[in-house]
Amino acid sequence: MEALKLRKLFEYVGDNMGLHLEVVITDGSQPIGRGIGPVLETQDVMKILTNEPDAPIDLKEKALQLAGRIIEFDPDVRGGQGYTIARDILESGRALTKMNAIIDAQGRNNTPMRVGKLHYDICAQTTGSISAIDNLKIASIARLAGAPMDKGAGVYLHKKVGDKVKQGEPLFTIYAEFNADFTFAKNAAMTDNSYQIEHL
Repeated sequence: MEALKLRKLFEYVGDNMGLHLEVVITDGSQPIGRGIGPVLETQDVMKILTNEPDAPIDLKEKALQLAGRIIEFDPDVRGGQGYTIARDILESGRALTKMNAIIDAQGRNNTPMRVGKLHYDICAQTTGSISAIDNLKIASIARLAGAPMDKGAGVYLHKKVGDKVKQGEPLFTIYAEFNADFTFAKNAAMTDNSYQIEHL
C-alpha cells in the first residue's frame, strides 16, 4: 500500500511540474544481483550481457522489465511487447555489442577487473532456509569494506531469500583492499550478518 501511495505522489509531483513520470515498483526486499561494490556489480552486469548461465536472474529480470517499459514509450510498440523486444536484444548479443561500443567510445580500460585481495566468508550458524536479508546492513558491511571508493571492495552474496543453506556454508564473502577496512567489515558482519534463517 505504501508503495502505491508513493508512486501516486511521484506522478502527482511530475504532473504539476509538467513532466510525464511513470513509476515502476520493483522488489526491494533483498539486494538485487549478487555483487555489492563496483567490480562485483560489474561482473554481475557482464554475466547478464554475455548470457552466462550463472548470471543473477533477479537483476536480469529487473533490467528487462525496466528496459521493456522504456521501449514501450515508442507509440509503435504495443503494451506488453517491450519486455519481449528487450529480451531479444539481450539474448541476440546486440546489448553486449552496444555496451562494448560505449566502453570503446569512453576509452576502454584493459586492466583486468580484480576483487579485493583480502576476503572472508561469513557462514551460516544453522541449517535452514533464508527468510530475509537486511539491505541496509549488507550495504553497511560493503561500505565498511571500502566500497565504492575501493573498486574491488564489497560483498558477494552466495545465498538469497528462499535458498536453502547448511550450517557452515558461506552466506556471503567480504572483499577488501586494506586491513583496517577488512577488520571493520568482518567485525560488523560477525556481530550481525543481516541474514535471517528459518529452521526446516
